[in-house]
Amino acid sequence: MFSVLSYGRLVARAVLGGLSQTDGDYRLISASYGFGKDFRKGILKKGMCYGDDACFVARHKTADVLGVADGVGGWRDYGVDPSQFSATLMKTCERLVREGRFSPNNPVGILTSGYFEMLQNKLPLLGSSTACIVVLDRRGRRLHACNLGDSGFLVVRGGEVVHRSDEQQHYFNTPYQLSIAPPGSEGVLLSDSPDAADSSSFDVELGDIILTATDGLFDNMPDHMILMELRKLKNSNYESVLQTAQSIAQQAHDLAYDPLYMSPFAQFACDNGLNVRGGKPDDITVLLSIVAEYTD
Repeated sequence: MFSVLSYGRLVARAVLGGLSQTDGDYRLISASYGFGKDFRKGILKKGMCYGDDACFVARHKTADVLGVADGVGGWRDYGVDPSQFSATLMKTCERLVREGRFSPNNPVGILTSGYFEMLQNKLPLLGSSTACIVVLDRRGRRLHACNLGDSGFLVVRGGEVVHRSDEQQHYFNTPYQLSIAPPGSEGVLLSDSPDAADSSSFDVELGDIILTATDGLFDNMPDHMILMELRKLKNSNYESVLQTAQSIAQQAHDLAYDPLYMSPFAQFACDNGLNVRGGKPDDITVLLSIVAEYTD
């Protein structure tokens, strides 16, 4: 089943259901919600994209796969639309999953295949992006993930964060990123290999909550605020997941434009010797999932 909720320039999408599942298998019930930083002026693109962010949810046989990516906005200075890179990367990874061209225990392989397919295009798409891929092995009841940059995910159980990805930064506000540079400029712009992604595996249980998001969320909401919002998730149905994803994204968006709020990003900036206060206006993508059991 596929449900779409639209509100002005905001789009929320929820996905549930499964393929080739048997009783006892786990599945993810997932929903996304987000805001583009310049949503008042911009035109929302087709698909699960919020500003320069992009995300996907895909299923194939025994695995559910989630992905988020954040296009690097600095490319606008060179006349390049940053959203094209992140959206194409996520669409390519999604297609590879749906075609079965992946291994559930190797999310880096999905990211690598998607990235190199983009590199091999006759007219490579210029740009850069962070990326996070999360795979649920439904029968193995195990989560496999990779994260490159400052997007990421966390697993919440019993109201506490029990597992999370590590953020990767070259230096302050400069995350690891996949890049395709113009001919002759290779080595000048930052470009990391998919193999540099932080990888992890984690056993999941029924009712575990998986929150995958871009830095627009994590830079504006500390864990304790996120956990408070997640307490609103009372049911493992997509309406409840969607409503909670919307609530989290909305709060992060409100805080991003509060000049008096001491955001996690502002605190990080202060730790690096900068006098910064307030939220961080940014694209925000929240992809919220809950582990449920498949039954006929």
